[in-house]
Amino acid sequence: MKHLPFILLLVSLGLWEARAQQPAPAKKPVELKATAMKAQAKPAANRPDVPPQFPGGAKGLNQFFQQNLKYPEAAGVKQISGHVVMTFTVEADGHLTNPSVVQPLSPECDTEALRVLGQMPAWKPATRKGQPVPIQVRLPVPFGVSEGLQVEQGKPKFE
Repeated sequence: MKHLPFILLLVSLGLWEARAQQPAPAKKPVELKATAMKAQAKPAANRPDVPPQFPGGAKGLNQFFQQNLKYPEAAGVKQISGHVVMTFTVEADGHLTNPSVVQPLSPECDTEALRVLGQMPAWKPATRKGQPVPIQVRLPVPFGVSEGLQVEQGKPKFE
């Protein structure tokens, strides 16, 4: 009985040390949606102060899609239009990793969206307290039938 408190103390120290050696669970990257990329009033520890940005902003991203996205012939025959929603991670150095389709539209459009995402240039990374941080981004890639698209007419640049 004299040694019982000593044994209990050793057992409790062993349990405490075993618990201290377990690695902390890895944090998932924060997922930002294109419509909700604003600075937080009270940012959490893993939220960026500044969201990632495509070179040239929204206009640059739109122009990139217009120049690189090819509407698949099979999707044109089926008159498919809509968005393929993609997720990817913008790493701290700006390059894109882990592309995946979250909301598919058709196999052809999904493949084309992945192809175009692979051609994207490096983004300006998100920052937290001035330091670049990896962030997961959710991005809709537009596909549409040209007959359904309406182009706003403006004044001609050259008369």
